[in-house]
Amino acid sequence: MQTTLERTLAAELHELRETRQYKQANELQAPQEPRTRMDGRDVINLSSNNYLALANHPRVVEAGKRAIDRFGLGTASVRFICGTMTCHLELERKIAAFIGCEAATTYISCWDANVGVMPTLAPTPEDAIFSDALNHASIIDAIRLSKAQRFIFKHRDYDELERMLESPEARKTRNKLIVTDGVFSMEGDVADLPRLKELANRYDAVLVIDESHATGVLGATGRGTAEHFGVLGEGTVQTSTLGKALGGACGGYVAASRVICDYLVQKSRPQLFSNALPPAVCYGSMAAIDILMGTEGGTGVSPVRTGGRAVSAVSSASAGVSHADSGPALLARLRQNVAHFRAGVRELGLKTIDGITPIVPVLVGETPTAIAMQKALLDEGVFVSGFGYPVVPKGEARLRCQISAGHTTADLDECLRALKKVAEKLPQGPAAVLKGAPGRG
Repeated sequence: MQTTLERTLAAELHELRETRQYKQANELQAPQEPRTRMDGRDVINLSSNNYLALANHPRVVEAGKRAIDRFGLGTASVRFICGTMTCHLELERKIAAFIGCEAATTYISCWDANVGVMPTLAPTPEDAIFSDALNHASIIDAIRLSKAQRFIFKHRDYDELERMLESPEARKTRNKLIVTDGVFSMEGDVADLPRLKELANRYDAVLVIDESHATGVLGATGRGTAEHFGVLGEGTVQTSTLGKALGGACGGYVAASRVICDYLVQKSRPQLFSNALPPAVCYGSMAAIDILMGTEGGTGVSPVRTGGRAVSAVSSASAGVSHADSGPALLARLRQNVAHFRAGVRELGLKTIDGITPIVPVLVGETPTAIAMQKALLDEGVFVSGFGYPVVPKGEARLRCQISAGHTTADLDECLRALKKVAEKLPQGPAAVLKGAPGRG
């Protein structure tokens, strides 16, 4: 017999299925690559955060193997007891040098990093957190865990943010955090970091930037939004992930001043009560940073064999990048691919949001349209994710196309042809996804 809770949950699950919001796991039958396998066939992958095609790079994989040989599979402890290994300290020093901050500390995910920052640095009702309305869910939940006063400003509306900072309620507060994504995960647009830093300096606030979709993507050498705007290392708190461009395994970090990182190590609950990163993630992430920085870093280059076949170059080498490529070449290829795909989307007349990042949303209106297009595109051999309410606002459902340095021009052209074909066959007509709304290309 079901409990009241189970009956309630079953009813909600039924509603999700009826409204076509029920999520199904998409099973990959090959490594995370620009081309992979689903349902027994090859597909072009436009859904991955593997922006630099490093998730299965031989140096990254080999480094992870060497870490297991040296340190074992996991830490079996939190950091402050006996979970800190040499590899954690090496990784944190490398991250700090890469980002241009005094120090860094790692977490099991960037979600945990955000949850570690917000309630720890702004813990009381005397504190205040100012947050962009379209910040990532991890930031939203982290703020909810804080007892600080909350001020939510409209997306990238920094005039509204300034009015909030000027308000009598805000002026009475003690510690102030201004929190933003560097690159917004559903829009693909970029925070105006110089304006935010100017406001933070003027109102004695600390600027916290989640760089998860910017690390390894923006900036001349892939160091993120701060490098993109020429303010690298200038007094911010940066959270980011090791699970996207930097190898795609898992893990997050905070890079900041030494005093802030030291305080987080002492006080942030995810740091105190979660196991440390697996050693393989530490070494794999260091190898990814070495590749991005164009340094050897002591990692191996021999292919790894799984089940009797080499997996070192499942498709990356044939998909537009060479495993000999270093950071500048990877970044150049990524930016060429982004420019090519964005131009193609505009040429087709699809609704999108202009930008420079590998996140290219195609706005389709309602959730059922996004789901139908996702399925039809998969039938065409293109795996792209559709998102609707409540992930995005009602009426703003979209396909989120994510571009990798590993895609070839032919891959991207094939995806564009599939988008055109699927749009033209929509029951409501192609106009449902054509001709941009005001302010959107």
